[in-house]
Amino acid sequence: MPTIALIDDDPDIVEANRLLLEANGYYVVSAGTVDEAIDLIREEHPDLVILDVMMQEADDGFYLANRFRRSGYDFPIIMLTCLSRSIGMHLGESALVPIDDFLEKPVPPSQLLDAIDTQLRAPRRGT
Repeated sequence: MPTIALIDDDPDIVEANRLLLEANGYYVVSAGTVDEAIDLIREEHPDLVILDVMMQEADDGFYLANRFRRSGYDFPIIMLTCLSRSIGMHLGESALVPIDDFLEKPVPPSQLLDAIDTQLRAPRRGT
């Protein structure tokens, strides 16, 4: 059973996604702050991270994605955010933020599950 870390400061988003993911066979762990997220990743070693951009600070998700990669973690990162693509930021591989996929909230459950499945099946950079 793959472990998915949900990192988001909105408890309603976390709970909705937890219910969806657990119903589809994933083990879910969560954190709502930068410090909790760092500890969670060290302790749980998730197979995939779903990361919000704006938490306590507007760029917490960007900070965490970069920190995880600098620390050598190779798990896929799916960034969920309500930021619009219309702001002109390019997110994803070889971009400003080292993430594997970007989904805009609200994300239909089937789209989130498809993105998770795609990322879990994809070969990792370090393999």
